[in-house]
Amino acid sequence: MANFENKIVVITGATRGIGLGLVEAFSAQKATVVVCGTKQETCDAVAQTLRETYGTVASGQAVNVAVSEAVQEAFKAILTQYGRIDILVNNAGITRDNLLIRMSDEEWAQVLRTNLDSAFYTTKAVIRPMMKQKSGRIINMASVVGLMGNQGQANYAASKAGLIGFSKSVAKEYGSKGITCNVVAPGFIQTEMTDVLPKDYLAAIIAQLPLKRLGRVSDVADAVLFLASDAATYITGQTLSVDGGMVM
Repeated sequence: MANFENKIVVITGATRGIGLGLVEAFSAQKATVVVCGTKQETCDAVAQTLRETYGTVASGQAVNVAVSEAVQEAFKAILTQYGRIDILVNNAGITRDNLLIRMSDEEWAQVLRTNLDSAFYTTKAVIRPMMKQKSGRIINMASVVGLMGNQGQANYAASKAGLIGFSKSVAKEYGSKGITCNVVAPGFIQTEMTDVLPKDYLAAIIAQLPLKRLGRVSDVADAVLFLASDAATYITGQTLSVDGGMVM
């Protein structure tokens, strides 16, 4: 695996689940990691654990990624502290599941703001610095739901499909500046979210997967590390599904 020493990595939604696995994976590869989440004390606690476990540089940055002004302020602070951002991983996301006929305007808007608008805000915040340094990696975390849809998740599916289209546009606009933009689309990954699902439901899902198991957080982290590394310098605008063969 690549060594990310001296690389500044900013990851949103980084205090639990896949996001936590990502900051751990980058820290293990010697990256300097900025842990972004909604609560400063939680971000700081994760960063402290990373420093103690991996002996690398890590800091916490609270930010409401659904608010443009908050993102601008947070990323200004990050750039002031570190001077550059080499890798941005947009992982923050929420669900507000409901059938379309019952879905409220706010349930729709909350998911779109957090899952899609946030990527616009953060990407816009890093584009100029990345253009100046003539390099950058932007990785957006979508979902297989954005590729295939899912009942009860019209808002979530729309947000993740939107991320894929957004990423292709960013890739086309800034590839000539040394910036790549790619998407990772996880399937069913074993986290706290899947732990609460009924066992018979999970068993039915697993039975349909060619690999016959849920994904691990490390499976997703390995894909992100690859796209962020020098091994992926000629890959941009692509969606890498990490789903055990769920979508083909």
